Amino acid sequence: MTDRVTVHVHEGVADVRLNRPDKLNALDIATFEALAEIGEALSGDPSVRAVVLSGEGRSFCAGLDFANFAAMAGDAADAEGGARFRRLAQDITAREPGRITNLGQQAVHVWREMPQPVVAAVHGHALGGGLQIALGADIRIVAPDAKLSVLEIRWGLVPDMTGTAALIRLTGEDVAKELTFTGRMISGEEAARIGLATRTADDPRAAATELAREIAANSPAAIRGAKRLLNRAADHDLAEQFIEESRTLGELRGTPNQVEAVRAYFEKRPPVFTDPS
Repeated sequence: MTDRVTVHVHEGVADVRLNRPDKLNALDIATFEALAEIGEALSGDPSVRAVVLSGEGRSFCAGLDFANFAAMAGDAADAEGGARFRRLAQDITAREPGRITNLGQQAVHVWREMPQPVVAAVHGHALGGGLQIALGADIRIVAPDAKLSVLEIRWGLVPDMTGTAALIRLTGEDVAKELTFTGRMISGEEAARIGLATRTADDPRAAATELAREIAANSPAAIRGAKRLLNRAADHDLAEQFIEESRTLGELRGTPNQVEAVRAYFEKRPPVFTDPS
């Protein structure tokens, strides 16, 4: 197990933390693997009654590791991490064995499918893939001054970590489209107002832990049954939705416009895109 994600269980509450504070908990393949593995392990632990998901340091999660994007743009083609990313992403529509998700999606979906309630505590930044991880939780408590964004459009891409299904479910179609089409930054206060977050708290982790302890004090069988029923009422053909996310991302990745989006960002200039043929 990598140290990218830490987990400690106390009195039925699992404290799970993204643990790359020097990188604002930016996501790399090792982090995806750790999130999926830890989530799976906790799912099968009957002593765990609730989970708090947060990030160490100054942010919840700033999204994908920029080194991977630099590699995609050709700026770090020989970087070991970038090469590993490209190898694992060759067939992005490939599912994890026996699952409806690929690895990146499973790092998010594992929190929704696990039987125990998951409370995300969001501070600092939750951008792109980082926001999608928070969306995998059942409840999101955010700092009022947190910064959240569906950032994928910056890179000429689409949300591909189960985010399209979660955004529609939480905010409604029009708001989900506005956030996705623009990638605009919103505060924790606005996130709560539009349904992207459950509520705000000055200390999200303390508030999330208090809530998780309250949940853990209730009948675990009833809590698990309630989560199963509520998820069932909200989910519609997720397997096909997740495949379509991956398919669309695969069609975009590496195209001239997508590479131009990345290069323009790193070169600090406006992108120049070509029109579709």
